[in-house]
Amino acid sequence: MTRRSCAIYATGIVCAHLLIVGIALVVAQVFQTMIHSRLKKEITLTEKSQVFEGWKNPPPPVYMEYYFFNVTNPEEFLAGGKAAVQQIGPYTYRQAKRNTDELEGSMLSWTFPLICPKQIGTPSNSLLPSQAVMNELNSYSFFLRTLVSMYMNSIGIELFMNRTVHEVLWGFKDPLLTKIHSMKPEVDEYFGLMWKKNGTHEGEFVFHTGEENYLDYGKIDTWNGLREMSWWSSNQSNMINGTDGAVFHPLINRNELLYIFAADLCRSIHLAYVKDVEVKGIQAFRFAPPSDVLMSPKDNPTNAGFCVPAGDCLGTGVLKVSVCREGAPIVVSFPHFYQADPKYINAVDGLNPNKEEHETYLDLQPTTGVPIRACKRAQLNVILKRVQGFPKTKYINETIFPIMFVNETATIDDESASQMRTLLLIVTLVSNFPLLIVGMGIILLLVLVVLFCRNRQKKNEVKRIDFTEAFHSFTTAKDDTAYTQVSDKPDEPSQTAASQPMRNGSYIAMSPVEAQKC
Repeated sequence: MTRRSCAIYATGIVCAHLLIVGIALVVAQVFQTMIHSRLKKEITLTEKSQVFEGWKNPPPPVYMEYYFFNVTNPEEFLAGGKAAVQQIGPYTYRQAKRNTDELEGSMLSWTFPLICPKQIGTPSNSLLPSQAVMNELNSYSFFLRTLVSMYMNSIGIELFMNRTVHEVLWGFKDPLLTKIHSMKPEVDEYFGLMWKKNGTHEGEFVFHTGEENYLDYGKIDTWNGLREMSWWSSNQSNMINGTDGAVFHPLINRNELLYIFAADLCRSIHLAYVKDVEVKGIQAFRFAPPSDVLMSPKDNPTNAGFCVPAGDCLGTGVLKVSVCREGAPIVVSFPHFYQADPKYINAVDGLNPNKEEHETYLDLQPTTGVPIRACKRAQLNVILKRVQGFPKTKYINETIFPIMFVNETATIDDESASQMRTLLLIVTLVSNFPLLIVGMGIILLLVLVVLFCRNRQKKNEVKRIDFTEAFHSFTTAKDDTAYTQVSDKPDEPSQTAASQPMRNGSYIAMSPVEAQKC
């Protein structure tokens, strides 16, 4: 056996083994199953914390952008007209989040400030103190409400007051609340949307580790010791579902709904797949709340449990959370009443909802379930309406009035993104290793075909050369020798022939002559 034949046989054997093993691994999905099994069983809080430099101090910075609605025609609105607002901001702070325990609790603090002009007046943003007082007194006697209204007039308290952004956010001493505080010490004399929120505890969370079922990873077991809430009007609405939005189970697919418990909304919401995106070179799935999350119970009966008392429901796109927030009748929505009933948008001039600026979304890396980018947007509103005993409200048309909205954003930092890309590259290579084997087998198959064809061609060339040489030798001999036929009559017998007996038949004699040139 020649060396060429040995090479062909060896290549064929290796090619066959690679193709058989590779195809078998692809069909059996051995490596994919191995990777998925590790992701399901061994991605724990500890491993994820190593990727992001520790779970207790998450590195991606969280930025809080506050936008306020400044009322440009307060007198016209109090006279029964439509309010006109102007959006001002953003006023940006950086939020530092520190988890105080591996499984329980979160601590929030703000770095003051990144961009926050403290002296810009916001004449529309001191509604809440007076609204809170009037709402609280709405169940009291008309006589008491009248006395409080007279006292408010005597100290010059108006429904709208000019306050700086810093005061509205972080607190100011309100004269009306100060008077109430003197009579009821449990009432705080200071008011601010973020008053006493800096450095506060978000609540005690107990999470599932996902050791028994990877789909439970990061899900909330209890919040402040509760497995369900009590302020909504149905058991389903009171359920605490999903995670806190910081972690999700690995191997996320596009067809599933992801649940998040939003403590500031006092309820759980779900997110649905929107599209594929790329963040810092990392492929991710974008999930966002669909329109049915805040849809009216008329269109989505499952939301009937968020009507308190039962049957007292608002329209699409708004949620009354005063049941879990003491004070004014607070209503939350998406910014500019995005995805809300047009009647709320048209009730106030100056609103322009759009998906790009007002949608809440999460960009999740589907293999690990790690949030790569998050954008949480929520608007704070109050219900303004006539309150008997307060003459200044007698011309007001009931309106869900926008106060401010917050845009909370976070994006994975560059170092963590680099680590994530490396991790995903390893996962991809290991998962696709059987395809690499099949690819090598196909390449060797092509090499085998080339070698076989060249070997056949070589053999044909050898046979052609042998035939050509033989034919050439034959034609050369024919050209050099010529044969002539002589008479069929025998020559005169010679002495030698005479001694031989004569026989019947024709006799041919050949003698060489010189070749004739053509």
